Amino acid sequence: MTDVDMLSPLLPLIGKRAADLLAAQLEIHTVGDLVRHYPRRYVDRGKLTDIAGLEIGEHATLVAQVEKATLRDMKARRGKLLNVVIRDEKGATLDCTFFNGHKVQHIIRPGVRAVFSGKVGVFNKKLQLTHPQFEPLDEADEVRPFLSVYPATGKVNSQEIARCVRQVLELLDDPTDPLPAALRQREGLAELGRALRRIHVPESEADFHAARNRLVWDEAIGVQLALALRRQATVSRPAAACPPKPGGLLDAFDAALPFTLTAGQHAVGAEISADLAGEHPMNRLVQGDVGAGKTVIALRAMLQVVDGGRQAALLAPTEVLAAQHARSLRTLLGPLGRRGELDGAEQATAVTLLTGSLGTKAKRQALLDAQSGAAGIIVGTHALIQDNVGFADLGLVVVDEQHRFGVEQRDALRGRGELAPHMLVMTATPIPRTVAMTVYGDLEVSALRELPGGRSPIATTVVPLAEKPAWLQRVWRRVHEEVEAGHQVYIVCPRVGGDNGGDNGRDDPDADLVDLDDPDEGADSDEGSARRPPLAVLEVLPRLEEGALHGLRLGVLHGKLPPDEKDTVMRAFERGELDVLVATTVIEVGVDVPNSTGMVILDADRFGLSQLHQLRGRVGRGSAPGVCLLVTEAPAASTARERLDAVAGTTDGFELARLDLELRREGDVLGALQSGRRSGLRLLSLLRHEEIIAKSRVYAADIVADDPGLRDHPGLAALVGETVGDEERAAYLDKV
Repeated sequence: MTDVDMLSPLLPLIGKRAADLLAAQLEIHTVGDLVRHYPRRYVDRGKLTDIAGLEIGEHATLVAQVEKATLRDMKARRGKLLNVVIRDEKGATLDCTFFNGHKVQHIIRPGVRAVFSGKVGVFNKKLQLTHPQFEPLDEADEVRPFLSVYPATGKVNSQEIARCVRQVLELLDDPTDPLPAALRQREGLAELGRALRRIHVPESEADFHAARNRLVWDEAIGVQLALALRRQATVSRPAAACPPKPGGLLDAFDAALPFTLTAGQHAVGAEISADLAGEHPMNRLVQGDVGAGKTVIALRAMLQVVDGGRQAALLAPTEVLAAQHARSLRTLLGPLGRRGELDGAEQATAVTLLTGSLGTKAKRQALLDAQSGAAGIIVGTHALIQDNVGFADLGLVVVDEQHRFGVEQRDALRGRGELAPHMLVMTATPIPRTVAMTVYGDLEVSALRELPGGRSPIATTVVPLAEKPAWLQRVWRRVHEEVEAGHQVYIVCPRVGGDNGGDNGRDDPDADLVDLDDPDEGADSDEGSARRPPLAVLEVLPRLEEGALHGLRLGVLHGKLPPDEKDTVMRAFERGELDVLVATTVIEVGVDVPNSTGMVILDADRFGLSQLHQLRGRVGRGSAPGVCLLVTEAPAASTARERLDAVAGTTDGFELARLDLELRREGDVLGALQSGRRSGLRLLSLLRHEEIIAKSRVYAADIVADDPGLRDHPGLAALVGETVGDEERAAYLDKV
């Protein structure tokens, strides 16, 4: 047998049948793929339970041999049960029952020894395990203190994977360790070869803990090196230095501000100002809770760039938000934003809106203003990224709501011109520290935690229709009360509707919807029935107009409306010509109507924590207090209700962001690093490994500073490829 390394194909090592199954079922093709397919848990042979010592209600794990297996038809419904009797080494027996028994009959047969795990119950006055987990054992397993249990599929079980892993480990040469010896020694890390062997075949509990710790470091270092390379590629280009200009637009704007900046706004503004004055491009993320004053921060940065004789572009995720930003900037600037107009200030600039839906004449003028430099500030959507959009001298790009844009879209604007523009990214979604160091790790991060004075409190209440259906009537009365007090209200639904999307093909899409007038209808549903479709704007609107909110002025806003219609509706709501706006999450970010004090979120359990917090931030933006009502049918004590109670219990977006991370699959967050490729992150946890991630960031920065292209560290370059993908690695290694 020739030398076996991590890139070796599996076929000659484990045979065609096993290799084909692993490839088809688990996308495992090479030795490296297989040995990086880590056990998900271990069975400690020393902690197994004897059958004679079982107690009702406990979760037990035991090793036993199948003595008898009988397949029979189920009595109450279709399907087959497999009744099994197992016997342990001390001779005690136990009944086990498996549903869909015909699917496991070929595995659980007399004479087979296996690990059985499940909750102990009682049937016909006898103890039994109902549909327990099981892992068949072979002779090699019998002498091992720990049994490794692998993520498996119906066609490839854990025992088969374990057998393949052991075969490969016997042939595998220890791989060259990519981590520098000094780093391993300082952090007390095992060598890579030993870690890979011990995570699969541990001799003690300390073995697999040490192995897992080492392999977590590999993943953390791989991610942080990729981000350090990206940061270096960004700052290696020269940028247009824009130092503050005494007596310029920024000074005039600050002097005219009708309010005082918070200490946080001053501090973050100083960081940005120093970045803009440098000859390398700024690459900074400003995260701030809802209403923390990020717009003023961004505008001050844009004015410093305009003072330097260059232009600033603000990229927004939707046309509604782009138009809102353009209006807000013009309002904040006043005469300073009306260049060429009769009432414009002497040193004024111009704010131009450029979106895909502009008419031909307006678009031609906007393009001309950007190209000629007549507009100092250009606001737009993805339209700004298109090749036909030119700038006279783009010095700063502000990206609003970073999570709506990918790195590629940021780079599309960053790549314009010989000098790289500075990049300022804003998000109103507070980001836990570990997420900031990973998903946004190519950016320097500033946080705005202090809210400006004058912001009104927002009272949030869960409306639990499952227990209190009559509360729905009170919700609609509260809407009337807000309108009678001269205020306005948002009603948010999860879906647009009108196309039967999500309606499961029903002829009447309202058939399963909660009646918006009769709170008792739909409140009690058959526990076994399918979950009804999410409530939709186009279905809710007419029912409210004809029923609970009859007599109020209702408007509708969603992403499928033509852009000019969206703008018309939003302007009407801003002017107070509508009392209630029934909308989707198109209002989630940036929409600022100070007179809106109430929000009703229907099917609130269908939204994420951060999304609910964002939506809630649209109210209470004026002098009057805000109210947010989270309407849900989720039962008490359910996970969905716990999430809603968390939102109602705090207005601290940073606290909610961490809780959101705990409740979501971390892979969804880490997957943002990998652009859809098969994940190389199997052990790294943003919650459990915060200290390792922080240390890895420092190590990675030092390594890349000393060896910009990782040419002296080929093992680390390969680790970047394993962790975040070869395309990502190539993109940044080739630039340095």
